[in-house]
Amino acid sequence: MIPSALSCVFAAAVLTFGLEELFVEKLRDRGIPLVCVDSEPDASTVSIIRLDYERGIRQAVQHLVALRHERIAYVAGPFDSKRDSAKRSAFEKCMSEIGIPVFSELIVAGDDTVAGGRRTIAQLAQLRNRPTAIFCSNDMTAIGVMTGACELAFAVPRELSVIGFDDIPFSRFITPPLTTVRVPQAELAAIAFHALVSELDGTQRETGKSTEYVLDTQLVLRRSTALALPWRSTRTNLQSSVVDSIPEDSLM
Repeated sequence: MIPSALSCVFAAAVLTFGLEELFVEKLRDRGIPLVCVDSEPDASTVSIIRLDYERGIRQAVQHLVALRHERIAYVAGPFDSKRDSAKRSAFEKCMSEIGIPVFSELIVAGDDTVAGGRRTIAQLAQLRNRPTAIFCSNDMTAIGVMTGACELAFAVPRELSVIGFDDIPFSRFITPPLTTVRVPQAELAAIAFHALVSELDGTQRETGKSTEYVLDTQLVLRRSTALALPWRSTRTNLQSSVVDSIPEDSLM
C-alpha cells in the first residue's frame, strides 16, 4: 500500500494529524519534501507545524471561570489519541493554574462525533452534581452535546454553557452559535506552503535540521456560553483575585 502511494508522489507532501511513522520514513528516504502538521515523527529532519493548544484552551477556561463556572466538564476525543491527550493535558493544566478542581467524573472520553457528544451529555446529566459548563475537544462533539442537551430539556446557554474546538464553518450557524477555539486553517495552509517551498528550493536541506513552526489557537466568542446559575455553584473558596485578573472581554 505504501509503495504504491509513494509512486505517485514526486515533489512534496504534507502529512497531517499523525500518519504512520513508517510512511514518514519512506517519504524521507525517497527525498520527498515533507512537512508534518500536529505530528511529531522521530526523524530529526522533518519540519513540523505545531498547534499551540494551550493558548486557546487557556482562553476558554478563563472565559468560563469569568462567567462563574466551577464544575467544568471536559469531553475528550479517544484517550489513545496523542492529539487529544495534548488537549486534555492543556485543559487540566489551565484549570489547575486558575484554582479550579478537575473532577474525574467530569472527564469523559468521546469519539469526535455528534453521536458521541449526545451520549456524553446523557452520561453527564445523570450525575447528582452536574457540570454547568462543558468544554469539548472538537466542534462536532460540542454540536452533539448541544443537541443532546436540547433533547434533555437543558437550555444552552442559560442552564449549560458549551465550548467547542476547531471553529468549523457550521459552528457559527447552529442555534445558538457555538463559542469555540479556532484553528486558523488559512494560516495553517500558508505556513505549510512556506515550509514546503523552503524544502523545495533547498533552504531547509542545507541546514540538515528540522524547522518547527508554531500556530496559535484562539477563543472565538459567540452565544453558547453564559453566566452560571447561582444555585449551581459548588465552591466558595475560589480566590476572587484569580477571577478579577481575567480580561473583561472574556465575559462577552
